[in-house]
Amino acid sequence: MSFKGQQTISLEYEEDLQFLADIQSGLRKVLLIGPELILGKLYDEIGFKDVKSDLLRHLVISRLVFPLSKLKTCEYLLRYQNIEITPDQVYRYMDKLQKSQKQELQQISYEHTLGLFNGGISVVFYDVTTLYFEVSDEDDLRKTGFSKEGKHQHPQIVLGLLVSKYGYPLAFEMFEGNQFEGHTMIPVLESFKSTYQLEKLVVIADAGLMSKKNLQHLSDGGYEFIIGARLKNEADQIKEQLLSLPMKDGESTTIPHPSGHRLIVSYAASRARRDRKNREKGLNKLEKKLSKGRLTKQHINNRGYNKYLKMDGKIDISIDYEKFKADKKWDGLKGYLTNAKLPTPQIIDQYNELWQIEKAFRISKTDLRIRPIYHRLPQRIEAHLIIAFCAYKVYKELERQLKERHSDLTPEKAIELMKTIYSLKIQLPKSNRNRNIIFCDDQKQQQLLQLFNIKTD
Repeated sequence: MSFKGQQTISLEYEEDLQFLADIQSGLRKVLLIGPELILGKLYDEIGFKDVKSDLLRHLVISRLVFPLSKLKTCEYLLRYQNIEITPDQVYRYMDKLQKSQKQELQQISYEHTLGLFNGGISVVFYDVTTLYFEVSDEDDLRKTGFSKEGKHQHPQIVLGLLVSKYGYPLAFEMFEGNQFEGHTMIPVLESFKSTYQLEKLVVIADAGLMSKKNLQHLSDGGYEFIIGARLKNEADQIKEQLLSLPMKDGESTTIPHPSGHRLIVSYAASRARRDRKNREKGLNKLEKKLSKGRLTKQHINNRGYNKYLKMDGKIDISIDYEKFKADKKWDGLKGYLTNAKLPTPQIIDQYNELWQIEKAFRISKTDLRIRPIYHRLPQRIEAHLIIAFCAYKVYKELERQLKERHSDLTPEKAIELMKTIYSLKIQLPKSNRNRNIIFCDDQKQQQLLQLFNIKTD
């Protein structure tokens, strides 16, 4: 590092020149220190430090700060952290991570979350998503299937995630890309329940996971459950009963269900407006595609708003507007199938927390850029997910502590601010001692460090 403009200083400032020369000779490195100061602190508090691996620490924090490929992560660590790690070292460590450290890290995350709930977790939320690969060839794991991201031509895996109330991650498993999402829930729940020797769990999941087999497994396994109900798929008698109810905004009712469980149905005017808006939006998209000749008979299925398509003759595709209008009577209705003994308002409130897991997937895919995945070997794909799992746990702890400290910063804004805090490592010219100087003159930088009780002197 050099000081521009040295030659313009006149001889009368010779002592200043000497001072600058002394400082320059003692300079070591400018480092990005903000993420380590705060995210590293949270990483330690969660307990991930008990896994004795500096590389894991670097990979997890980097995933939060600069979520890039493993090659780009190595470049980032060298440029901003003065840490020299090769991609081969990362890949070798990922093999070890998947083989021997996954359960330990999930255990650490679980125990930390347990502490946040005073030693008891009785409600868990489960959902699945798909993660695609930027390749065209399938293998035993990466297969084409129904993609939640619309990447039907790309091989993918299915990711099942279990979280606690407020969205703290508890466990995950990956499945083949063509695995039906309904078949993923029971294996994840059983593994989780067995690992932590839990006797009672209330399981909350979306309607996509409601199958007769799953409900039977849950009942036989002693689980209580709250599952989103597909009201339009119910028997005609139940549908007629539902649609005959004069329900007002905020009202709910309970109907006996052939399964022996409770079918709770609620109505919300705000949901009705949202349902109508989504239907109209879906219809507009179909009309545009139809006008451009982009729809074929392969598109006639029950996925999303394609259910409004029909065949006229052998080749003509059209939109069934009568079916579109008929769906209006369902606007605002929401069903919940449950065997839980909780009062109806609590059933609905608990189910409404399911958005937390949707948020987990959204953050993982956007902020942590968990996909597309570029790895090929199954153990490295899973290791990639383990790193993202740990990073999301740190993210949630950052979110929790910001809220606990009454900060108006979001985790995203806090991380962006961390990326502006640097340190300068110098060797003092007289004593030859090393000294780290943290640059945080900005008031927002100082406030962020103060929030986490981090001193700069």
